[in-house]
Amino acid sequence: MTTGTHKYYIRSQAVWYLRQFLLTPYLWGGNDFQGFDCSGLVMEVLQGAGILEHGTDYSADMLFQKFKDKEIHEVPYAGCLIFWFSGNKAIHVEMMINRIFCIGASGGGSSTLTVDDASRQNAFVKMRPVNYRGVEYRAVDPF
Repeated sequence: MTTGTHKYYIRSQAVWYLRQFLLTPYLWGGNDFQGFDCSGLVMEVLQGAGILEHGTDYSADMLFQKFKDKEIHEVPYAGCLIFWFSGNKAIHVEMMINRIFCIGASGGGSSTLTVDDASRQNAFVKMRPVNYRGVEYRAVDPF
């Protein structure tokens, strides 16, 4: 298996794994099947793909700092991480599943601590067009 083929396989499996979490509740600080926040979801997928070590913990901004040397300046594609910022700090992260859609844990915040909170706030792992939060995002390819 060539390196390019191997990377493609890992990327496609990561995107497949990410899709399995659709409709999982958003929970602030969540990082397992009971609920995820945005960085918890992305970390689970990257750990599953072997990109991040098991047991590591990163915020959205820490993930951007870790992968910023892999920033891309083209239309993002499957497996790319998309970051939205407030000032110079990344405040939200999602993963692309193709060139149009991304999946991320959203709709909640620091007050979303239970599944009931998530239900009331419509907070869960969702698929959306990449520009749903606006076009001011930055993309990296962690693969």
